[in-house]
Amino acid sequence: MTSKELRKKFLEFFENKEHKIVPSSSLLPADKSVLLTTAGMQQFIPYLSGKQDVVKDFGKRELCSVQKCFRTVDIDNIGDDTHHTLFEMLGNWSIGQGYFKEEAIKLALEFFVNELGLDKSRFYVTVFKGEGSIPKDKESIKIWKDNGIDKIVEFGPADNFWGPTSETGPCGACSEIHYDRGEEYGCKDCGPNCDKCKRYVELWNLVFMEYNKKADGSYEKLPQKNVDTGIGFERLISLLNKKDSAYETDLFSSLIKKLEKLTGKKYEENKKDFRIIVDHIRASVFLIADGVLPSNVEQGYVLRRLLRRVIVITRSLDKDLIISLAKQVISEYKDIYPELKADNILKVIEEEKTKFETTLDKGIKDTIAIVRDRHFDGARAYKWYATSGVPVDIIKEIAEKEGVILGKSFEEYFDKEREKHKEVSRAGVEAKFGGVGDKDDYNCVKLHTATHLLQQALRHVLGDHIQQMGSDINSKRLRFDFSHPAKMTEDQIRMVEKMVNKRIKEDLEVKKEEMSYKNAIRSGALAFFRQKYPIIVKVYSVGDFSREICAGPHVKRTSELGKFKIIKEESSSAGVRRIRAILE
Repeated sequence: MTSKELRKKFLEFFENKEHKIVPSSSLLPADKSVLLTTAGMQQFIPYLSGKQDVVKDFGKRELCSVQKCFRTVDIDNIGDDTHHTLFEMLGNWSIGQGYFKEEAIKLALEFFVNELGLDKSRFYVTVFKGEGSIPKDKESIKIWKDNGIDKIVEFGPADNFWGPTSETGPCGACSEIHYDRGEEYGCKDCGPNCDKCKRYVELWNLVFMEYNKKADGSYEKLPQKNVDTGIGFERLISLLNKKDSAYETDLFSSLIKKLEKLTGKKYEENKKDFRIIVDHIRASVFLIADGVLPSNVEQGYVLRRLLRRVIVITRSLDKDLIISLAKQVISEYKDIYPELKADNILKVIEEEKTKFETTLDKGIKDTIAIVRDRHFDGARAYKWYATSGVPVDIIKEIAEKEGVILGKSFEEYFDKEREKHKEVSRAGVEAKFGGVGDKDDYNCVKLHTATHLLQQALRHVLGDHIQQMGSDINSKRLRFDFSHPAKMTEDQIRMVEKMVNKRIKEDLEVKKEEMSYKNAIRSGALAFFRQKYPIIVKVYSVGDFSREICAGPHVKRTSELGKFKIIKEESSSAGVRRIRAILE
């Protein structure tokens, strides 16, 4: 079975079961307390917690999706059979007064056995054995037995209690379906969650969400019961195709064949490096498509680490290798994920590649000399990384080749320095994105309104990849940072300026509406920085030209703005441009 066939089969099965298909949400979650989207349920948290009406926003309580996800904890494990940074998750939900344990279990068995043809006799199921204030899941045990499953194993919260995705939120006991691949894959007398072999594959996690974890660590009952399920897509496609790894399925086969052609090397002889390359390129394409740009903090740091790791591995190979692989990823996924726009993605990758290769050539020579200093610790390594661009992985490689022992504390010091840097960066971001200056200053209000027109004009002229990266406004001028990999031409600058002034002359009404965050996004409103929005947000529309989630304030009509003039366009940082403008 191909990956496209499996996605289609899953969605059609649940659509036929009266579920609504919901598109994948962004890898940048609305919940700012988490770095990236790690599970299919994250976009549904307001509904699972009972704070928002799922029927009002989606028309149904029963939903299903194929969600793109990203887990940074797996980066160092890439190269083995099972780990990926980017992965997809198949999921179905019943939120509120829909079905619960019995129906969820029956649906899972029907899909696996009747639709996919899996051998029911090989299923092992795990359930929550109970701990503290949360009791043993006796109900699920009975339901599994009533449906012909008698291989049931009880585990504690580490294995069979799921959530929340952050410190607080909806969670619950879960029941997992594991598949026994046979004795040839490991131990004779083990079972699910064995850490010594690969015999049992966890396929489907059924979470019965009844609790809310509070800030003090205690649990309270949710006002409703929910079903939240997730299947690891890569894991399932591997099993269905009788492969030990998803890297041997059609998810990666064309990428690996292209890599063999470009390098003249064989996959079987270079498995780890090949897997790192194709995983990281695929993940990077998706991160960039969702607005992430290479940087030294947060999501941008993750992207930069992925790209630079690939650049290091491939630096002696075909110079167009990374771009060729990125094009292949976009070609294969663009019909499933239409946000994959080739021009912007390839520009970002090429710019980071060019920038890093320039610093790498010089940095490696300098690093060799510095590493030979036996007092080269993690703190100094971070400072060197920050100035030279040579990442810690290469520093460690060089140290090993030079026979320099960095010691166990090396990475701890490095991580501490990086965290210090992040804290400084966060403080800077808060100041940088701190709003519109004095809200009582009419000039600030006018300039803030002008940024809405400016941003939309930039998207018209340069493309939909444009996203606000920062804004600073005082009573005399606006400064607007936006994602774009290249310097704007004079013609582009004048086109943007002309488009803004045209909307000002049209005397468009600036209209404010209040609605749920989900409805705002679905209505086409722009939202940036992915902060933790309240349930109800304000949406400002400037005629039919611009629509954006914003706290305000704004003028009533565009004619109040006067004349808009761009006085400078310049680089702000890698992949980020800056416009300074005034109103005359």
